[in-house]
Amino acid sequence: MPYTDKNLVCADCGAEFVFSAEDQEYHAQRGFMNEPRRCRSCRATRRAQRNGEDIGASYVASRREMFTAVCSACGKEARVPFQPRDDRPVYCSDCYQPTRSFDASDRYSSRR
Repeated sequence: MPYTDKNLVCADCGAEFVFSAEDQEYHAQRGFMNEPRRCRSCRATRRAQRNGEDIGASYVASRREMFTAVCSACGKEARVPFQPRDDRPVYCSDCYQPTRSFDASDRYSSRR
């Protein structure tokens, strides 16, 4: 049975999208009985949300609780995504970058 392209309307965004003949054939081979209800973009967004993936900085920022602390190096206010503890230093983004630089060979030098 030859398949022909179909125009469908996305249930989420209301945009019209094409359910191509190739996609229909793929669905038939996999045994899927229903036509897709969402466009590719909405399906990808929904999949990412379901898997907890990063789908944009604004989405992540709205979900992540931020805490305020004082930078241990310069004394400026720092916003961090974890609850600061008194026994651990906290750095602002400006001071944190220099502390991260290290020579990877230092990590293995004690094994030689």
